[in-house]
Amino acid sequence: MAELKRELGFWAVFALALGSLVGSGLFFGSSIAAGYSGNMSLIAWALMGAISIYVSAIFGELVAMFPKAGGAYEFSKQTYGRFASFVIGWLLWFVANIQIAMFIIIALDYLISPSAPYYPILRVLISVAFILLINYIAYIGVEASSVTLLIFTGITISVALSIIVPGLFHINISNFSPFFTHPPTAILVTMFFIAETFFGWEATTFLAEEIKEPEKVIPKALLWAAGVMAFIGLVLAFVSLGIIPWQQLSQINAPLGELSQMLLGGLGRTIISLGIYFTMIGSAAVGIISTPRLIFALSRDRLFLSQMAKVHPKYKTPYKAIIFQTIVSIIVLFMCMGKYKVFLSLIVPLSIIMYIPIILSVTILRIKKPFLERKFKVPLARFGPIIVSIFFVAIILGWLRSESDALNLFLLGLSLIAVCIPLYFLLQLYYNPKAIIIVNDLFAYLALFTERYLFPVPVRKEIIKLLGDIKNRTVLEFGCGVGTFTMHIAEAVSRSGKVYATDISEREVRITRGRMKKAGHEHVIVLHEKKDTLHESVKRIDAAVSIAALGYIQDVKYVLKEINSRLKKNGRIVFLEYDKFFYILPNIDWLSKDEEIKQIFSECGFFVHIERRQGIFWQYIYIYGNKVKTVKNPGIMEMKENIE
Repeated sequence: MAELKRELGFWAVFALALGSLVGSGLFFGSSIAAGYSGNMSLIAWALMGAISIYVSAIFGELVAMFPKAGGAYEFSKQTYGRFASFVIGWLLWFVANIQIAMFIIIALDYLISPSAPYYPILRVLISVAFILLINYIAYIGVEASSVTLLIFTGITISVALSIIVPGLFHINISNFSPFFTHPPTAILVTMFFIAETFFGWEATTFLAEEIKEPEKVIPKALLWAAGVMAFIGLVLAFVSLGIIPWQQLSQINAPLGELSQMLLGGLGRTIISLGIYFTMIGSAAVGIISTPRLIFALSRDRLFLSQMAKVHPKYKTPYKAIIFQTIVSIIVLFMCMGKYKVFLSLIVPLSIIMYIPIILSVTILRIKKPFLERKFKVPLARFGPIIVSIFFVAIILGWLRSESDALNLFLLGLSLIAVCIPLYFLLQLYYNPKAIIIVNDLFAYLALFTERYLFPVPVRKEIIKLLGDIKNRTVLEFGCGVGTFTMHIAEAVSRSGKVYATDISEREVRITRGRMKKAGHEHVIVLHEKKDTLHESVKRIDAAVSIAALGYIQDVKYVLKEINSRLKKNGRIVFLEYDKFFYILPNIDWLSKDEEIKQIFSECGFFVHIERRQGIFWQYIYIYGNKVKTVKNPGIMEMKENIE
């Protein structure tokens, strides 16, 4: 099976880290900050810069302990367990998608005037073309992606220096007097609105499995990138306030455009605007390249569709996750157009809610796993993360107190978090056998009343036909459910035959027993299985049939070998599975590939044919054939009875 390839070195990771930490606030934040706290906004820039560097060190320690794809999600899993890590992973993915859309929309607004001919069409076409282009680059290899990011990083630094260097020679010191013009709480509100400028530490960690020596390279790259960003953000704010008094600066929508006009003239402003466009596009590119690795990690842990954990055999990239992310990015882009200010207001509180448990992971893991090797250690790990978390909470509280619509937006953000809870339980149902047993028990009677729709009579007759002549034979039904098909087998084998009907759900077993008793089928033995194995009471069998059970089994080969050990030579098997539920939800990955199905059954001693037939709401997979050889199951005692 193909694996991700480690190709990225320090400079590529630095470019990735810097691109992820460049927020829209770098170019628009100085005017917003001036409106909330005047010259005192410099304190907010300095504090956020210092916090950003420290949080980078926190992420550095965490990734040095767990250098795996998915990064921040992996840290959460190691600290809090499966459910909490899924919620954090969902938040990481949701915020990343909003940010990608925001950066593209902001970039286009800088490049194209709303009054331009065909503006709406151009906006859509350019946005979609960019998403497709960057995803194609990400698809063909992480090395190609790194070159792209290095170019965008060079543009980002060049744009900043083009303003900073000449701007330092035009500063009017009197602009900073008086300095303390607002109450101290205004600094917290300012920090809320510029915080997005510094967020993005997690993106670099998503690619941990594609970075050379990630335990050393990622912490170093994160710290350098955070330091550069803290310096650029503070100095740009200093230059902006030094040239334009804060009262005027707070009224300007595009402060860097105004500064470039003053310092470099009309042509300079055009060049800087183009540079800002490419910088924003570069930040979007970081999200587009890194986010599929989060999907890949979730899928690998069966917290998303397992198909997304596939790695391309040639390019060594998570290609299915990239394709999926391409589609999602385009959909979210259309959702955000016209409403992106609302979505932008959600990013900061959602990000803070997401970051706090990740940041606290360092302190918890120092206590929980003190002997775990840490090739990089953040200073003051016992209480530093707690202080940063309290500071983040204070920033949110300051925002809630100062903005009239903040509470409604905050509650909207919490509702978006709540969406992931039912998703988690759906995935548990999809993959977790224990959850399947519970759900089967709960909905056993519903299955009984809807059996004619979920398992149509023509399909049942087709399976009986595929089983062949089973009159007077002994047949195993693995996964009998509520006895829908058991009734047909019981009649087909006649009273001189025998049926073993097994299931993992106690309630479904009780229902099946009741139905068999009512029908007078005393030759049917209904057994409750306590795990994915065959009941010890099942001995020699002439044929085996199973309806929609393979997808729930954790170790399919183990079960198939157990069936093989009880089945006579040339004994018949028929398995029916469902795929592409409602044309959307695929089955377990291996059931989607005929050759892989045949290979698994062959290793377990069977030769099978496979047919796929489309139903109304899903696809039916008919797997049928014969036992061609006996295969022993390691760890299972040989059957005392010779069934050959």
